[in-house]
Amino acid sequence: MSKTSLHSNRPLSPHLQIYKPIPTMVMSIVHRITGSALYVGTLLVAWWLIATATSERQFDIVNMVYGSWVGLLILLGYTWALIHHMIGGIRHLVWDTGRGLEKRSTTRMAWANLVLSIVLTILVWIAAFTIA
Repeated sequence: MSKTSLHSNRPLSPHLQIYKPIPTMVMSIVHRITGSALYVGTLLVAWWLIATATSERQFDIVNMVYGSWVGLLILLGYTWALIHHMIGGIRHLVWDTGRGLEKRSTTRMAWANLVLSIVLTILVWIAAFTIA
């Protein structure tokens, strides 16, 4: 029996196009995306720290980039990703205790993750601009 014939009878695994998106599935995907985005954002934080330690000229360059509308948009996205990922992690910690695993609870927690991350991001930015 050839190797090809062994695999031809196996069922194909469903893909995202087959499943109807539900809040918990979407938040799981977004949690992974925000986790990856945090790697890039951490490089931006490292660039800022290195510029701070290097010279005033380098620091001014980084501040100019981060102060532009594109830089502010990236920093806003980084802030949201950080907060969203943290709340998602807390949600998973709650699930690890065996609580909140009912369908209704998981859906509510998924929506709360999204809403709370947006609200907290707005509050952090309001605080940042109020203090500065």
